[in-house]
Amino acid sequence: MPIVNRIAAFHDEMRAWRQDLHANPEIAFQENRTSQVVADKLAGFGIAVHRGLAKTGVVGTLKAGNSPRAIGLRADMDALPMPEANEFGYRSLNPGRMHACGHDGHTTMLLGAAKYLAETKNFDGTIHFIFQPAEENEAGGRVMVEEGLFDKFPVEAVYGLHNWPQLDLGKFSVRPGPMMASADNFEILVRGMGTHGAMPHRGVDPVTCACQIVAALQTIVSRETNPLDAAVISVTQIHAGDAYNVIPNECVLRGTTRAFEPKVRDSLEPAMRRVAAGIAAAMGCEATLDYRRKYPPLVNDAVHVDVAAAAMAEVVGAENVTTDGAATMGAEDFAYMLEARPGAYVFMGNGQSASLHNPRYDFNDDALPVGASYWARLVERVLARAA
Repeated sequence: MPIVNRIAAFHDEMRAWRQDLHANPEIAFQENRTSQVVADKLAGFGIAVHRGLAKTGVVGTLKAGNSPRAIGLRADMDALPMPEANEFGYRSLNPGRMHACGHDGHTTMLLGAAKYLAETKNFDGTIHFIFQPAEENEAGGRVMVEEGLFDKFPVEAVYGLHNWPQLDLGKFSVRPGPMMASADNFEILVRGMGTHGAMPHRGVDPVTCACQIVAALQTIVSRETNPLDAAVISVTQIHAGDAYNVIPNECVLRGTTRAFEPKVRDSLEPAMRRVAAGIAAAMGCEATLDYRRKYPPLVNDAVHVDVAAAAMAEVVGAENVTTDGAATMGAEDFAYMLEARPGAYVFMGNGQSASLHNPRYDFNDDALPVGASYWARLVERVLARAA
């Protein structure tokens, strides 16, 4: 594949950066060492550095030529609060912290592109290299936008990338429109009346009621949602009681909902509230729903998808780029940036067997020059110098 020669030349350097970041993972809004590493490297490349957005965020700005045009390239920096099961030499040094989603690779690839572009300046305009904290569950992307990311660093478009173990190394996938789903969380508190487990008739069992609610929630997707649309309601936690022989007063259900279309997303909360309250009333209980909106759907702009696809094809060949790839019910807070500015988010093949968020996951270092080359060619294409 036609990797940029200069980027290939410092592949070993990028590998060392990535493995250092992997060994020192930091979770949401605690990426202090990571952001310092990023800032130091950007400054060493001769790139102007701004720090402090979303606590630990870093933005590097590089200008060349006279064009007023500007674009943003974003990489996430945070790790996950989970233990690592790998045993190689650069495994996590921080107990209960792990780069299990490849953000160490994302950060490294954008740094590699920054190094190359600072050396060559083969573009006309401004690049803002956005290193974002707290992608995992804490919406660092939203915080950066709310704190004025695009006011301080105006761009006409913003681009993101995520490694994808389900794709072979050297392949890319993207699609216009919804690429990833919304992600909302919920908690349903079911109240009954506790009693001795041997005398259920003397109380009102919230556990039995909660089980009925779990089953009925699935009919919202199967019977109330258009089969041509997509939605997910997953109950992922059930908590009740502390003793074998006591029916408790309360049972708590928690979980997540997903949807691609705003109208579908908006329909889930009232339907869940109706189902939970109705079943609880029928069984002599009370049920209250606490519904928390988190990440919106990630929606790619068709024009920028075409631009990104052309840059990917330049690196790996058009035959290795899918422009109608499958959307996923996973969620991404880059969605907030795409709500504020048009752009495109792409999946890059990682060629690994362990899935994302798996304790044995590791970013494939052979992918580093591929991703860095994509970023470089994207900039050189969007901000092309006049002939």
